[in-house]
Amino acid sequence: MSDPIRIAGLTRKFRRTLVLKGIDLAVPRESVFALIGPNGAGKTTTIKIAMNILRPTSGRAEILGIDSRRLAGRDFTRIGYVSENQEMPDWMTVDYFMRYLRPFYPAWDDALAAQLIGRFNLPGGRKLKHLSRGMRMKAALASSLAYRPEVIVLDEPFTGLDPLARDEFIEGLLERSQNTTVFISSHDLADIETFASHIAYLEDGRILFSEELSALADRFREIEITFDAAPPLPADWPAAWLRPESSAAVIRFTDSRYDAARTNAEIRARFPGVRDISATPMPLRSIFVTVAKSAQRAAA
Repeated sequence: MSDPIRIAGLTRKFRRTLVLKGIDLAVPRESVFALIGPNGAGKTTTIKIAMNILRPTSGRAEILGIDSRRLAGRDFTRIGYVSENQEMPDWMTVDYFMRYLRPFYPAWDDALAAQLIGRFNLPGGRKLKHLSRGMRMKAALASSLAYRPEVIVLDEPFTGLDPLARDEFIEGLLERSQNTTVFISSHDLADIETFASHIAYLEDGRILFSEELSALADRFREIEITFDAAPPLPADWPAAWLRPESSAAVIRFTDSRYDAARTNAEIRARFPGVRDISATPMPLRSIFVTVAKSAQRAAA
């Protein structure tokens, strides 16, 4: 079966500023795919193009095999969308909002909607404008899950949420998104690491990597090499060894292509006097910072 979301050669220019520079992505079916990157990298622009809120300058995005520029009407009965700046009819109560949406979605499930309202502890009789930010985001998610979409797209949904609200949002999403493909952009890397299956890193409008999160975690290691006296860094420093640091008796770097046997052999070939080699797994935040700083240094 084809990937529910495919992006190919996507560019977007705002006046003279090129925000997306030919990105390619394939989001596997039933994955939880996280798009991460620094502010201004182009994450929200990518999502808005995929949702037909913005038009691409060139290239294309597809959701469920449909060119995003043609998404309309019934297509959105198969797609859920929640963003940090979600616009909602503030004058409606939560219960009225859910009843109002029901006729637009043939697969709307009243029982599921009621379960979601209960799961998120949403006050059915309260107007949306009187909800906290966390409650509003949970109401938006409940309304997007109640019709069992095939794809749900989330643009920075955790921004401004307290830890409890984030946990409840994530738990509710994972409980009710079986057989659904989730595409999410977020800065909350610690949260993303707990539930994403795939990840892509967007930097300055370009995708630097896109892969399964488990594979990413396997190939990044913090390396520390101990000597009696550290030698100078060699001229043929491997490109995959990022952010080297040297002190009197230690050299540290991040290996972005870690393989225990190969890495140890390469280290010993370059540093015959090595006393000890340690390799430490890295959390997603550390990987993010390493890649971001390495990209900034390369661009300088």
